[in-house]
Amino acid sequence: MKNTPLKYALHLALFFCFFNINLFSQEENINVSQNPKFENLLNEKRKINSSITVNDIYKIQIYNGDIESSKKILIDFKKEFLNLDGTIVFYTPAYKVWVGNFKTRIEAERNLLLLITKYPNSLIIQPNK
Repeated sequence: MKNTPLKYALHLALFFCFFNINLFSQEENINVSQNPKFENLLNEKRKINSSITVNDIYKIQIYNGDIESSKKILIDFKKEFLNLDGTIVFYTPAYKVWVGNFKTRIEAERNLLLLITKYPNSLIIQPNK
């Protein structure tokens, strides 16, 4: 008697059905206890993350150059413009000073008009695009 692929598959199926009949899943209960401060921390993180939109943010780049000048410009900027935040980022080969988190281009353009008098090389960017 010659074994054909169909007979082989049938024998294999019967073999697995016969040996899998007596298998049972686990029935033990697991209790996880966590510190209540952890849930509070997660709620705060959710609030912060909901206010940040990564793809739709506009920033203004006020400087592009070396690290020492970037630090000086950022310090001067923070002294003069208290309502805008700023940061230094590195993109090869230069450091850039980015300011603001503007949700709309119009809001970024309004602030650019204020900044361009002090920082003439300022421009509007979308960091993640």
